[in-house]
Amino acid sequence: MQAWYRKRLETAIEQMQTSLVFWLKAQYRASGAESLAADELPTIGLNDALRKLGKRWQASFDKMADALSKELAERVRVNGDASLIGRLRDRGLPAIKFTMSEEMRTAYQAVIGEQVGLIKSIASEHLTDVQGIVMRAVARGHDMGQLSKALQHRYGVTKRRAALIARDQTAKATSTLQAARQKQIGITEGIWKHSHAGKHPRPSHLEANGKKFDLAKGMYLDGEWVMPGEAINCRCTWNAVIPGLD
Repeated sequence: MQAWYRKRLETAIEQMQTSLVFWLKAQYRASGAESLAADELPTIGLNDALRKLGKRWQASFDKMADALSKELAERVRVNGDASLIGRLRDRGLPAIKFTMSEEMRTAYQAVIGEQVGLIKSIASEHLTDVQGIVMRAVARGHDMGQLSKALQHRYGVTKRRAALIARDQTAKATSTLQAARQKQIGITEGIWKHSHAGKHPRPSHLEANGKKFDLAKGMYLDGEWVMPGEAINCRCTWNAVIPGLD
């Protein structure tokens, strides 16, 4: 799930970056200038044209955000439901046909809403920074090679942010939707499971491993109530406590 989400984000970022760099190189070649100095390029026109190109890419990300966010929420829901059905079946309970309860619908829409905002922000932050990089390059008389290095660095920053979003938000979406679904069928408690992954695990999360908590509140760790997978870079999960069986 995480790899799929990350790939979709990275593909869109790569397409945006390629388009921006191609356009800037074309402007540079068309100018016949030896550098990007302000007295050699029509700076105002360059800024306006770059802004227009940025608006087109922002619109593209805005459109993608809605579709991709819904697809993520649906994939997480389907996978979570299948996992829960399998666990109930393993315990000798009959299969359940899930419905979209009000709480589940609210959680589902919350997941979509958060993803939409984050996906849109990937483009807006990248485009804002690219425009600043280009204008500073013009002001300092940098050549296209210098500009390309700066743009490549910014591209790396954006890709790393996308990777973090994919990792973090997949875990959060899973936590949110699984908790809502489990509460819908009367499961109110879980047993915290530490992932034992990562080089620097949170001591509080390690200590929480194997402890029971209320799905409506989470566990009180580091001064706040949190669910497994909710804190940034948290890979913890939980086992549902099935009433009458656990």
